[in-house]
Amino acid sequence: MMSTTDAELKRILTTYKQVATVGLSADVTKDSFGVATYLKREGFHLIPINPHAKEILGETAYRSLLDIPRNKPVEIVQLFRPAEEAPGFVDQAIQIGAKVVWMQLGIVNEAAAQTARAAGLEVVMDHCMMQEHHRLVRPNEVVF
Repeated sequence: MMSTTDAELKRILTTYKQVATVGLSADVTKDSFGVATYLKREGFHLIPINPHAKEILGETAYRSLLDIPRNKPVEIVQLFRPAEEAPGFVDQAIQIGAKVVWMQLGIVNEAAAQTARAAGLEVVMDHCMMQEHHRLVRPNEVVF
């Protein structure tokens, strides 16, 4: 597995702000909700992808990445879905012109990562966006 350096993670986290979060739950007890709440507070613009919700954290939710209006460009596609679902979401990320596919902590799919890289996307696997942002961008702030 190709690992992403701290410098690369920090560059991604400070360069890109439009984040489509696949599998963002409206359930406050879910990790995706906590991560999204943190990212929104830190100035990221969230686009929830959840076929069962109309709105999450005050943002319109979409059924899939392909349903996001063209006037809402996506820079990072953050995945909170099982690793075996990653290839389909990577294909959608490529179609919508995303710059980065970020597979959350515990999510690794080498084939999907290879497809994304071959299409020119950056890939982060098995890292939590909130933890990495806090560690690399806001190391002296208390999260809660």
